[in-house]
Amino acid sequence: MAQTTISVRMDDRLKKDFDNVCNELGLSMTTAITMLAKKMTREKRIPFEVSVDPFYSDENMARLRKSIAQMEQTGGIIHEVDFDDQSLDR
Repeated sequence: MAQTTISVRMDDRLKKDFDNVCNELGLSMTTAITMLAKKMTREKRIPFEVSVDPFYSDENMARLRKSIAQMEQTGGIIHEVDFDDQSLDR
């Protein structure tokens, strides 16, 4: 069977961590990526859950920026907490 080469760009730290995990599993990175490609091809889906981390939502980022501004204005001494927000677990 003919083979081809692909090039993947990723953060250097991610590549090192990925390589370490592959080595611990007794796999090369090429084998791990080939396994992923075969599973996706066979199942016609990404074989793991993909979701957005709600921490990085626009609403939460705005709230964090406001909180940081409050702390910077008071030297980190006074910080208001909005307990009226129903999305916060108490």
